[in-house]
Amino acid sequence: MYNKIINKLKGKNIAILGFGKEGKSTYNFIRRYSKEPLTILDKNDILKNNEYLKEDKNLKIITGDTYLNNLEQYDLIIKAPGIAMLDVDLKNLENKLTSQLELILEINKKNIIGITGTKGKSTTTSLLYKIIKDQNENTFLLGNIGNPILDYIEKFNDESILVIEMSSHQLEFVHNSPHIGVILNLYQDHLDHTGTLEKYHNDKMHMFKYQDKSDIGIYDGQNEYLINLINKNNYESKLYSFKVNEKSDIYVENNKIYYNNEMIYDGNQKRNLIGSHNLKNIMVTLLITKLLNLDIKKATETINKFNPLEHRLERVGTYNNITYFNDTIATIPEATINGINGLGNVDTLIFGGMDRNIDYNNFIEFLRNSNVSNLIGLPETGYKICNILKEKNTNKNIYMVETIDEAVDIADKHTKPNHVCLLSPAASSYNKFKNFEEKGNYYKNVIKNKYES
Repeated sequence: MYNKIINKLKGKNIAILGFGKEGKSTYNFIRRYSKEPLTILDKNDILKNNEYLKEDKNLKIITGDTYLNNLEQYDLIIKAPGIAMLDVDLKNLENKLTSQLELILEINKKNIIGITGTKGKSTTTSLLYKIIKDQNENTFLLGNIGNPILDYIEKFNDESILVIEMSSHQLEFVHNSPHIGVILNLYQDHLDHTGTLEKYHNDKMHMFKYQDKSDIGIYDGQNEYLINLINKNNYESKLYSFKVNEKSDIYVENNKIYYNNEMIYDGNQKRNLIGSHNLKNIMVTLLITKLLNLDIKKATETINKFNPLEHRLERVGTYNNITYFNDTIATIPEATINGINGLGNVDTLIFGGMDRNIDYNNFIEFLRNSNVSNLIGLPETGYKICNILKEKNTNKNIYMVETIDEAVDIADKHTKPNHVCLLSPAASSYNKFKNFEEKGNYYKNVIKNKYES
């Protein structure tokens, strides 16, 4: 299969745009099969941490503020997801831009299940992969989950099932869609990358845009943004919707999941993926289980044993009768609301991060009416929300702190016994941390150092 990609790249003037994890993966793949001239474009000085590149005599490296200049000179630009193209004139580049995702979609879309959404995609992708893998060994987990496609491509064959998490950044420039495409939800996010909410949502809808009548699209039939876009566009694929407390192709009622009006999963049984939002994720995986004619009983066993991913309502531990949870993946208000509702006994919320001009009005009203007693705001959005709550004379204990260390000290003093302290930012972490993982790990270390050292 990888030979088809090698043949596509052969004899072309190629640039790798962005040299993070996926860019390195692309470079390594190309160099396994070709010594032809190649260019790497990146804003940062990549030679510092990648000394081996100096030995590549057929490699040109362009870095600095002008790295996006003169892109027209290349036949093919293999773009990494994190590179924003807001200030680039794309008029002459549309047919030159590609990506690892586009390369695999061009040659093997029939075996690809793609999952996207503003929130829940990593959990749903990982769970679906585990369900299929438990019944079909020839299955791979790829994409935005942290597994670059070209790192694994030599292991695929024509029968391999590829379960791929697809971010909006990865979908932005694709001209192919997967055979089975899932859009879990659409909210406000990534406006710093796309510039507008409309563009962000349209990038996500590429999941369905290039499907044909033989393909399948799955979406939340109660998400307002999604419903509007589904109604506006004439997608060719067979579309399935999932809903809560309303009949649909697959739906949840009283925590039980029904497919074709037959109960196929009882969400009241013991499961590690707590909360109604995770029941939606489970619903999607069971719908695909049915569409693939897999064993529902085996799938149920897999679901009930599946543990939350790190930084996603992750239980850190119980100390001084307070249970600490880490949910730093919650970078939008809807995700934080889901976390609070899912845990049920949150007495202290630590929140806040980079301000990306997301609308927090509904979140503020939710906090005002919630049972959370202690609200601890971190810069920048935490301060903004805390100040608004103070102006509204909210009956809450409101604290504004500079660091997570201070936040944990306050939580230790003020959280009711046998209740939860939850770190769930409702904002991205880039103002103080490299990413949400770094923020979550820092929080966990602060807790362990405080109580275990």
